[in-house]
Amino acid sequence: MDIENFREFCLSLPGTTEGMKWEHLCFMIEEKLFVIIAIDEGNSFSTKCTPEEFDELTARDGIQQASHMAKRQWVRIDNLNVLSEADLKRRVLTSRALVLSKLSKKIQEKYS
Repeated sequence: MDIENFREFCLSLPGTTEGMKWEHLCFMIEEKLFVIIAIDEGNSFSTKCTPEEFDELTARDGIQQASHMAKRQWVRIDNLNVLSEADLKRRVLTSRALVLSKLSKKIQEKYS
């Protein structure tokens, strides 16, 4: 998947906004990050994950703990080609769902 298709997919999710933070492109829901991508660094990107997923994901080549993010809760993926398109979309959807689950019930209902 190229960066434009990745961006279009993220923005197609209800309530998603984009912005720049720390010189990285970020995708957010209710101002909470669920994907952060380093366009100038080969499109490496980070997503939220569960502690259970963390071990499985980081066992794969091209995936490791995301720097400067909550330990065992965020992974950094070297580029958009490390995962298949289906896995990439699942990763984004899971990250978004994890972030959304931490928001109030009222906000969650807005997107269900």
